Amino acid sequence: MNPKAAVVWLFLAFERVLTAQMPLSSHAPLSFYTGVENDLGQWDLGQAPAVNATGHLVFATANNLLQHWENTRYRIGHTIVPATIPVGTLLYHGSITGPHLPTALDWVSVDPDLSMIFCNGSIETGCWHLTLTVTRPMKVLYFDGSSAVRIPEGTMDTQDLVAWSEMKPEWMRNEERRITDLCKWGQKYGLNGFVRMQINFEIMICNFTSHMEVVSFLNLESTRFERSTPTDLPEDPTTVYQVFELAHSASLREIYPGETRIMLDFSGLVSFYDTTLVPSLVPHRAGLERWDHRIRGISSEDIECVQERLDQALIRPPVTTSGIDWKTVLRVVVDRYANRLEMMQYLLNMTLDNRSIFNCAQQVQRRLRTVLLPYTLFSVIPPNTSLTANTTNSWAVPVFRECATSHTASIEVHETTLTPSEHLLLQAVRETTHEICRVATKMWASGLITGVDPFYPPEKRPEADHIHTLMGEWKEDMTQLISWLDWSVWVKCRPACGIEEMCYLPTWPVGFPSNAPLLQTRRDGASLWPDPNNEEWKRPQPKCIRQLEPYGF
Repeated sequence: MNPKAAVVWLFLAFERVLTAQMPLSSHAPLSFYTGVENDLGQWDLGQAPAVNATGHLVFATANNLLQHWENTRYRIGHTIVPATIPVGTLLYHGSITGPHLPTALDWVSVDPDLSMIFCNGSIETGCWHLTLTVTRPMKVLYFDGSSAVRIPEGTMDTQDLVAWSEMKPEWMRNEERRITDLCKWGQKYGLNGFVRMQINFEIMICNFTSHMEVVSFLNLESTRFERSTPTDLPEDPTTVYQVFELAHSASLREIYPGETRIMLDFSGLVSFYDTTLVPSLVPHRAGLERWDHRIRGISSEDIECVQERLDQALIRPPVTTSGIDWKTVLRVVVDRYANRLEMMQYLLNMTLDNRSIFNCAQQVQRRLRTVLLPYTLFSVIPPNTSLTANTTNSWAVPVFRECATSHTASIEVHETTLTPSEHLLLQAVRETTHEICRVATKMWASGLITGVDPFYPPEKRPEADHIHTLMGEWKEDMTQLISWLDWSVWVKCRPACGIEEMCYLPTWPVGFPSNAPLLQTRRDGASLWPDPNNEEWKRPQPKCIRQLEPYGF
């Protein structure tokens, strides 16, 4: 930098400091952040999250509750949440005989597409389809994941712990015993049912004469859904059509806001990713991908703690909650960052030559500046030359701190009013935004120092090899961040599906091992159904399937 430019730089920097203003809400004093923010050690731009950190997992599971897409992708549930089904909600039940209410414990669905599968009568007599409406708020308990899927990989572990205080894989298919014991356990809390997900959402009803009344009980034409092993498409088109319509109806609840007819009480949420509540699972997850996380291995002491936390959540009067809309708090974070991070990852994965790389770096830098603009304090000054730049970019720490605390600072002021579940959610948001803002600030500061920020144009364009080095570091940072967050909004069909297609994740029971016999078929070159031996079901990946004939997975 020549002497004249240096003088101008120092003059502008000095003027910025003298004229820096502090509007009421632009930069609250450190005391506003309840003390914890005074620890400068937590604002190290080079400090990645601990290997065993689970705040981002609590965040991701809580943000995707009652959404079919995420709970199909990660089918082993880790969350239990009290919920209410509001007055006026319609529920459906298909049966062979009727018209009379089930006298035993039984299931209902929230969509008739699922209940019609069970409307199986003869061609001569048809079947009976019951529609119910909720007449009083119905208190239920929701198990996340694919909690109605009968496979031995752990989909029912959380239910087992509630019903029997231990996991009983040998009872995996004993649904009658499960619903009986769950309803018996829930009597003292006034629970009317339990919400689970398979192809679509269902509710285990403990008493059909309570909180509901009949809207209609219709004698319908039987769906004639093939219950044995269907063959190929030409021989059983009705079954094929019903299966694909089920997949289509489930897609309506795939992403946010998900199933809106069930109102979750986030203030009573219990998570098995809560390392304070369930520390015994921490070593069992070490080194495993999220697909392989299980509840198996939990200690008896932690089971008791989970049951106690559930007890507290289910007996607590609603008026004792903070009133915070946690569903929206979580979603606002995703909405703010998801698309921008995805676009930056796209730019960083482009193949570029020396002529185009500077423009691409500026594109990324602009988006980083947009992310951080609401938190870029007027008094923050970068070094006047890269030669004096601190390798830790400590000058940018105030931006990092403002960004990381923007979604949580106001809640922390009232932290004493939060339930234990809300403390967990607050910490999840805090850890998630902390890492997003750490990476974004680190990248932005490095770009500014390197000279690719259009807001601070350098006198001379940086050397191409310097930009290549910067882009390589950025790519690594962004790849690690997106992998760590693992948000389901980024799991999509690429390229996008056509108008006659839908994006699909392998969903039980289609293509699963033989313990799910409903849709097994012979395996030959013309087979419609996927082959379970390919193990596509273990780590489901999105793909386009047709919504019109000819069908195929």
